[in-house]
Amino acid sequence: MVIGPDSIKNHKMYIYNVTINIEEGVHDQWMQWMQEIHIPDMLATGKFSQARMLHVLVEEEMGGITYSIQYFTDSKQTLDAYYAEDADRLRGEAMKYFAGKFVAFRTELQVMSDHFEPSKN
Repeated sequence: MVIGPDSIKNHKMYIYNVTINIEEGVHDQWMQWMQEIHIPDMLATGKFSQARMLHVLVEEEMGGITYSIQYFTDSKQTLDAYYAEDADRLRGEAMKYFAGKFVAFRTELQVMSDHFEPSKN
């Protein structure tokens, strides 16, 4: 099944992708904070329908462990509302606990199509 450009008007999905490299010395504390506090707080804004955390399988020259966290939302307007209403507070929490222990960059993505393996019945 393919959802392609012809149906994109009805299938707008945006992903707010945050890639983070965290120092190994605080990794376990950070991981617990992400899974128990930060990701639930992001979802509690009501602006994201789901979140996905992925381990980036690359060895960084600078060390640390890299993750990509993807937050799914329905529109660019909703994402802009997150920036205006919630981003500073939630980013501030990360800085409060882990300042100087991570680097992050953010990317906005728009889903253009989804492809699925045909059903094997």
